[in-house]
Amino acid sequence: MAVTSQHNRAAVRTAAASPSARPRRRKPAAPAARRGDARVAWLLVAPALVGFGAFYGLPLVRGIYLSFTEFHVLTPPKWVGLANFRQLLGDDVFWHSLGITVYFVLISVLAGTLISLAIAAILHRMTRSTVVRGVILLPFLISNVVAALVWQWMLDPQLGILNVLLKSLTGDTVQFFGAGWAIPTLAVISIWKWMGYFAVLIFAGLQTIPPAIYEAGRVDGASEPQMFFRLTLPLLRPILVMVVVLSVINSFQVFDVVQVTTQGGPANASNVLQMYIYRKAFGEFDFGYAATMSLALLVLLIGVTFTQLRLARANESDLS
Repeated sequence: MAVTSQHNRAAVRTAAASPSARPRRRKPAAPAARRGDARVAWLLVAPALVGFGAFYGLPLVRGIYLSFTEFHVLTPPKWVGLANFRQLLGDDVFWHSLGITVYFVLISVLAGTLISLAIAAILHRMTRSTVVRGVILLPFLISNVVAALVWQWMLDPQLGILNVLLKSLTGDTVQFFGAGWAIPTLAVISIWKWMGYFAVLIFAGLQTIPPAIYEAGRVDGASEPQMFFRLTLPLLRPILVMVVVLSVINSFQVFDVVQVTTQGGPANASNVLQMYIYRKAFGEFDFGYAATMSLALLVLLIGVTFTQLRLARANESDLS
C-alpha cells in the first residue's frame, strides 16, 4: 500500500509538471476601441495613397514603358527594346550634361550643407528667436522662378546691382552667367534658396542634444571646437544625412532656375540633365528617349541615396 501511494503521488507530481497539464493563459483580448484603428488608419491614408498612385505611380509605370519605345506623340509608341539605352550609352551630350549636373550637385551640396550647419549653430548658441528663424526661412518660401528672376536682374552685366558695385570697386564687371561662371552662379542661387530650410532642420536636431553632454565635455576640459567636432557633429549624423540626401535629390532635379536664367547656355555650359531631357521631350518631341534618360536619372538617384544612407549609418544614433 505504501509503494502504491508513493507511486500515485509521483504520478500526480509528473502530471502537474507537464506543460499540457498546466492551465493555458489566454491572451488578453484587444480593446474594442483598438480593433477599428487599422480601418480608420487605412481610411485616413487612402487619399494620399490614391494621389500618390495617380500622380506618381502610374506616370512612373508609363515612363518605364515609354523608355523601351519610340514615341513622338503623333504616332503610337513603337517597341524598340534596348535601342534607346544603346543610344544613351553613346550620347556625348547626355554624358556632358550628366557631368555638368554632378558639378552643380557637388557645389550645392557641399557649400550648402556647410553654410546651413554654420547658420544653425549660430542660431543655437546666440538666439532662439522665432522671428530670426522666420527671416532665415523666407528664401525657401519664395518661388524658384521668382528667385531666379530676381537674381538674374541683380547679376545683370549692365544694370545688375552687384555688377554696379563691382565696377565701382574694381572698374570691371563679371559675366556671372557666362561659360565659366554659370554653374557656380546657379549653385549660389540654389544654396540661397534652400539654406534657410536646411538650417532650421539642423537647428531642430541641435535642440535634441542633451545639455548634460556639453557639461560633461566642459568638465573634461574640452574646448568649444573640440566639442563641436567630437560631440555635436557625431550626434547630428542622422539629421545631417537627411539634409545631404534631400540636397542631393533637389540638386539633381534642378531645372526651373536654369530655364529662367541661362536656358542651358552659353554653348551648353549650363545644360544640366533635366534641361536636356526637357529639350528632347518638348523640343524634339522624342518622348521615348527622354523617358529613357529620366529612368537613368531615377536609377542614379536611387543608387546615390541608398549608398549615402548605408555609408552614413543614418538609422543609428550616438545618443543611445
